[in-house]
Amino acid sequence: MKPASGKLGVMCVGLGAVTTTMITGVLMARKGLAKPVGSMTQYDKIRVGKGENAKYLHYGEIVPLAELKDLVFGAWDVYPANAFESAVNAEVLRAKDILPVEDELKAIVPMKAAFDHNYAKRLDGTNVKDCKTRWEMVEALREDIRRFKAENGCERVVVIWAASTEIYVPVDNEVHGTLAALEAAMKADDRDRIAPSMCYAYAALTEGAPFIMGAPNTTVDIPAMWELAEKTKMPIAGKDFKTGQTLVKSGFAPIIGTRCLGLSGWFSTNILGNRDGLVLDDPDNFRTKEVSKLSTLESILVPEKQPDLYTDYYHKVRINYYPPRGDDKEGWDNIDIFGWMGYPMQVKINFLCRDSILAAPLMLDLVLLSDLAARDGRYGIQRFLSFYLKSPMHDYTQNEVPVNHLFQQYVMLKNAIREMGGYEADELVD
Repeated sequence: MKPASGKLGVMCVGLGAVTTTMITGVLMARKGLAKPVGSMTQYDKIRVGKGENAKYLHYGEIVPLAELKDLVFGAWDVYPANAFESAVNAEVLRAKDILPVEDELKAIVPMKAAFDHNYAKRLDGTNVKDCKTRWEMVEALREDIRRFKAENGCERVVVIWAASTEIYVPVDNEVHGTLAALEAAMKADDRDRIAPSMCYAYAALTEGAPFIMGAPNTTVDIPAMWELAEKTKMPIAGKDFKTGQTLVKSGFAPIIGTRCLGLSGWFSTNILGNRDGLVLDDPDNFRTKEVSKLSTLESILVPEKQPDLYTDYYHKVRINYYPPRGDDKEGWDNIDIFGWMGYPMQVKINFLCRDSILAAPLMLDLVLLSDLAARDGRYGIQRFLSFYLKSPMHDYTQNEVPVNHLFQQYVMLKNAIREMGGYEADELVD
């Protein structure tokens, strides 16, 4: 394991509500003015050893995590507002929680974004690169990463996508199946099958930076990117931050399955009024999110394993843009279950949450753990980070089934940290 020496650059795609909430929280925590609540890397403890040798340690006591004081933040965004202006505009945090770090936030000015309006029609920002082709996007982004790293004296960089959801891009093996095909399509400016997010991922990996996909975009969920991650020996993780409703779903569905109750239907709907909600109001962008959110139940409550209980249940997901609510997201779940002799029952869950408040610590954890994985020589898909993601990456070409069960994901996370810290993995995932 290489030590976490020097500065770690955190380059965020998107300087909106989630990113500015995360950055502000880290800056405030460094001054002792706020607590990084919700961050498992900062609070969670893992048991190492057994019996009389058992100890419960923070992650940073088991493995050499980068410290908050060593993080340096940068971003790309289609809007030119600096991090202070963006944090104020997002209306997530109160003035008293932003003003103490105003100068530091103002110093974070977004670089021009690699952007294609056709992938997010509801956004009309002007802070956009003038690139003729997708390959020019890649080259411009690589230069951004090199310049940021040099100007800030960073030893390492992690790139994380916290921007809006792109329109749905189906996997096409003709373009996405191999690295050579992907590069050829980028050079040929195939705008229908090469999303801007793929240019960010390609640039990051090629520049020796782990890449994390925090939206449900196809991006790194293709064999070509897996090949690039293998070639560059870099970690990739994705996709889609698991914050509110899906977190609840991945935790509550195991209760139904463990108790051997049946499921007739699960209806989920959300109201959200921030920039993410605006983009998802477009059906083409919502389709990308829908695929991600619908994937959770199917690997937890499996019809083939329990045909009496989980055959033909109805699963529906909706997101509704509602501007008055802003970043305060509300999720309703209606769950129709059945029990002894088939008698019906219902469960209702109403989660009034704050989208960016839930996503910010998750974003921090993914950055720190991806950097850790890179220093440990782990590359390719980082399955141990599935705990944080709605639609965990997996090798579907080999019929691999993703793990969506929250508590199985937690075991995977703990065991990976144990192993990286030189301890035995001592809990089974079954």
